[in-house]
Amino acid sequence: MRRFLFSQTSCSLLRRQRRPKDIPHRWFISSTSFSTAEYEDGDAFQSSPSKVKIFDRHLKRTQRDRAAWLLRPNDSFVHAVAENLVDRLEDCKKTFPTALCLGGSLQAVRQMLRGRGAIQKFIMMDTSYDMLKLCKSSQRDSDNENIETSYVVGDEEFLPIKESSVDLVISCLGLHWTNDLPGAMIQCKLALKPDGLFLAAILGGETLKELRIACTVAQMDREGGISPRVSPLAQVRDAGNLLTRAGFALPGVDVDEYVVRYNSALDLIEHLRAMGETNALLQRTNILKRETALATAAIYDSMFAAEDGTIPATFQVIYMTGWREHPSQQKSKRRGSATISFKDIQKQFGNGS
Repeated sequence: MRRFLFSQTSCSLLRRQRRPKDIPHRWFISSTSFSTAEYEDGDAFQSSPSKVKIFDRHLKRTQRDRAAWLLRPNDSFVHAVAENLVDRLEDCKKTFPTALCLGGSLQAVRQMLRGRGAIQKFIMMDTSYDMLKLCKSSQRDSDNENIETSYVVGDEEFLPIKESSVDLVISCLGLHWTNDLPGAMIQCKLALKPDGLFLAAILGGETLKELRIACTVAQMDREGGISPRVSPLAQVRDAGNLLTRAGFALPGVDVDEYVVRYNSALDLIEHLRAMGETNALLQRTNILKRETALATAAIYDSMFAAEDGTIPATFQVIYMTGWREHPSQQKSKRRGSATISFKDIQKQFGNGS
């Protein structure tokens, strides 16, 4: 696991500004959408929505609309995650003519492509119309001149993309807000062509652990009980099971930990709002008492503040990689098909050691 340190007060990413040629735009809407309420069988679709309701998807869309107005153009944390995710394309020898980018950090992913994957058609999908409008308006600042870009208003839980229609699916900091994460990943797999690649980055369970502790202590002290203020997130050990359950071949999982420093807890909350990462639990309490909020900020500062007065916030990012099955992919041998015994290997090479 790698560990990164950022400061929101001084750290920024610089990129070259230039005016590209006009790029063709078109709105792509498929006539079919799917839901996977029962995902024990990865190929079986159900018409009813997910039975598990953890997040308020309507609220999350509203938060994404607000984030479109608060989005920071040079967010070092978001850009670092997008860079690490897209960088995996350089490890692949094949090209991906058609790519689908789901929710989360759409704009950062597009900026970080820089010719990786030889993408020709790029479909950007989000539940927020305002976020897509922002991405379209900022298209002129992108270095990806020859990519035909389409924009789709859609939900990851009901993916409006035809089966076997794209070569690459990318999701950067978006899928962890779905009520049916395995079902959403199954739909991503079915949208891929054979030998298509799935790349995703989601926030892990260690994210904002400092804020969780401060909120819990403050609520116990001021209110005599606790209510969920930070959304539940997947653990690292669950990511591999999710890929396998969704039916991806050659699954791969790795994790990075980012520590971002802020001047105060208020700056942290403002950053979460700008990313669209604030609480969207269905079982949330709508009112946060002023004294509880002040106590949370004070406890956060007293428990975690550094000598320079800044406070740290940990973001654990889980990267997932999977492929749609194809005959050309390497496969493990049938169990029991080995022709050499480990005992023979030990006899041959063990004495020499």
